[in-house]
Amino acid sequence: MNGGQAREAGEVFGPRMTLFADVLSVGVCTALASLPVVTLPAALSTACAVLRGAREDRPATAGRYLTVLRRRLRLADLAAGALALAGVLLLWADLALARAGLPGAPVFAVVAAAIGGYAAVVGLRACGRPESLTDWRTAVSGAARDSVGDAGGSGLILLALAAAVMCAWMLLPLAFLAPGPLAMALTAVDVRMPARVGGARAPG
Repeated sequence: MNGGQAREAGEVFGPRMTLFADVLSVGVCTALASLPVVTLPAALSTACAVLRGAREDRPATAGRYLTVLRRRLRLADLAAGALALAGVLLLWADLALARAGLPGAPVFAVVAAAIGGYAAVVGLRACGRPESLTDWRTAVSGAARDSVGDAGGSGLILLALAAAVMCAWMLLPLAFLAPGPLAMALTAVDVRMPARVGGARAPG
């Protein structure tokens, strides 16, 4: 991102601080747009798209976020949200069964947690890909490949998710800011992929 530019004379805050403020404002918009739950993937995907535009000197503002979100909300976005919600509920039910004392519960819990973690990484990486704006199937298939081929990036995403959850758990108001840094992390991990694996991405 163009955060390394020098401050103009008389400018109070530099580009880095401006971008940080934009990330937080986009995070608040993402949190509010995610309140219906089924809109969460579309809201996070839109945040990533808006923050990605900052590399091309497009404003990463709350106004632009709302404009992009209004243009893109469609049945496929809501279906993606419903599928994600079903996956979370299924994982919660599996872990609840494991805690109930089923035979082989410890192994079952570990396997369920591993599958849930992998699914979370794939889903988050899909939100960070530009294809998610128009084609979730392509975004998810690409994210599944990236999750295996870029283990380091997947680890960074898990750390970013854990940090967002911890911030929200420690202080509830931070839950409305956490989606911004999380979207920034997803975007940064995706942007670095062509440089690492040598493959170009088709624009979304």
